[in-house]
Amino acid sequence: MGLALGLLLVPQAALAFLFPEHRDITVQAIEQLDPAQREALNQLWSEARSAHESRLCPEPADAAQPAKPTCIDYASWPAIAGDHSCSAKDMLGTVLEAPWILDVAQISAKLKAQLAAAKRRDQQVNAVRDSNLALQRADSELATRASSNDAHFLLARPSASIEPAAYAKLVLGAGAQLNALGTYAWYHLRAVAQAARIAHGNLAPEARAQTTLAVLADEAFAAHFLEDSFAAGHVAGSWGDTAVRLGTHDYYNEHGIEAVTWEGQHYVALGDGYMGPEDEKRAAAAVRDSLAQVLEALAGKVPAGITPLGDDDAQPEAFNICREPRFPTAVATTESLALLIPIITQTPIPALATGKGELPRFRGELGPFLGVSAAASVEGLEGGFATGQDNQSAVGSLEVAVRAGFGLEGVMSESGDGLVFAELGLRYDSHSSSSGCGSSCNLGATVPARSAVTLRLRCPFWLIPGDLIVATPILAFTSPKTLTKMGVEAANGGLIPYESGIATPIGRFQFVLGREIGISFYGNYSFIIPTSGIQPNNATVLSLSSIQYEFPIVEYRPFRSFSLDQSSSLLIQLYYAIDVPSGTGTVTSPVGAPAPSLQNIQMLGLRVVFDWRHYFR
Repeated sequence: MGLALGLLLVPQAALAFLFPEHRDITVQAIEQLDPAQREALNQLWSEARSAHESRLCPEPADAAQPAKPTCIDYASWPAIAGDHSCSAKDMLGTVLEAPWILDVAQISAKLKAQLAAAKRRDQQVNAVRDSNLALQRADSELATRASSNDAHFLLARPSASIEPAAYAKLVLGAGAQLNALGTYAWYHLRAVAQAARIAHGNLAPEARAQTTLAVLADEAFAAHFLEDSFAAGHVAGSWGDTAVRLGTHDYYNEHGIEAVTWEGQHYVALGDGYMGPEDEKRAAAAVRDSLAQVLEALAGKVPAGITPLGDDDAQPEAFNICREPRFPTAVATTESLALLIPIITQTPIPALATGKGELPRFRGELGPFLGVSAAASVEGLEGGFATGQDNQSAVGSLEVAVRAGFGLEGVMSESGDGLVFAELGLRYDSHSSSSGCGSSCNLGATVPARSAVTLRLRCPFWLIPGDLIVATPILAFTSPKTLTKMGVEAANGGLIPYESGIATPIGRFQFVLGREIGISFYGNYSFIIPTSGIQPNNATVLSLSSIQYEFPIVEYRPFRSFSLDQSSSLLIQLYYAIDVPSGTGTVTSPVGAPAPSLQNIQMLGLRVVFDWRHYFR
């Protein structure tokens, strides 16, 4: 079950800048247009919103966006592209018709304010976590869409000596693998050609209105991927298996990378959730220049030989970046390269592909693993097995176990917990502290020293514990999208997200009740039960076996260390447990005495766990 669910949930690609970062880049790009270009854009926007005034904002870019936007401005379109849609045509339909897109805009406006107010990394992590959960609920296809392709990434260079022209052929040639620059070029050239059609002035009013929307949609979709080209995690390269790609993406987006543009400019690039002023400035300049080319084409200034790509001239481009792995034809002709080169040379040179000179790779905690755990716990007991044994006591225990599972932590953010595992181990308990006769009086303890074989299971749940275990074999073949949606929500706190991880300066806290169960099978052990009327000592020696069920409630993780294929962490769990006797036991002394009435023992425990895992590539 864990493997099936894991394969459905693990993303194949990661997104770059967050929605508010994409929007901020576009706002700055529009503000940097010269007055004539700004006026041309305003006119184009006015035409586009003529039949959509209630949905589209009066201005194409509102720098002072309200906390709860009630309309969509043009600066938001590149943020909607790619992450919330799969083509320019899909994006335009979402912008104009989808009821949930205003929710996305409001969630993102809130995230922008939270990121601006964050003073510590844990505050930033929590803000992104809450935003991701809210976005997934608003846009149910978000996780599925994000897992579909490599369009958000720059293609890694095959060698350090590759010339710009050769690299352009690699990313723009016929049959090129989907990539950020190729996707930008495909949609940008389409927007330029559409703008040129408007400039010819021979379109009927209805066709002009539709073409105006197509120009804006195609260029906004292109801008998303141009902006992605500046994100550090997308410069570092997308090669490697899924876990390595995701881990590398996340590491460099947070910690940065020394970037060198094709023009020879050096700077430190960051990525999603960590965009700095330099990232915004450079990406905005490229987007401005790209948008200016469209506006020049609208004024009739376009090189000969620029022809639309795609099928329908009157509609936004429908090339689906979520489904197609490669471009069907050459992205750029010789004539169009003159337009593209001034834009592309502003982008960072991508890192080298696998081999000598490659950047260090990092891995996300995704995929199958084998591990070892060791634990120490202390439990407070409320009474004993015998009726009338109501004295409180404590028991200490040690455990060692092996586990196998599938790591799904960080599917959407590092606060996620999609961990699935089964564990088999051994446990040894001290006798309870209530014997009253020192450490040697084991038989007289409320619970004697004993050992057990342990089984521990962990799995996220969507609404009630165990629901994914039941749903996976049913939905994996009948409705994988539904299962993916359920799994992503489960991994990020459940439908009611009270079990999301909470980052703090001292570690991570999480409410985990229902996600994990530990079962200890205690074999036969003997101890004395006070029994009134049983001679000679008003006591019965009983041989008993029992099963203890343990339910972690709250979990605290002070640290987690992770390398390319190994992880180690320390966990502290507060748990509730109940020890259930198996039958009435066997009386061994005095011979013939009746079996005493037994009851369950309830307890509250604190467990300290060291967890080590080896992930398979």
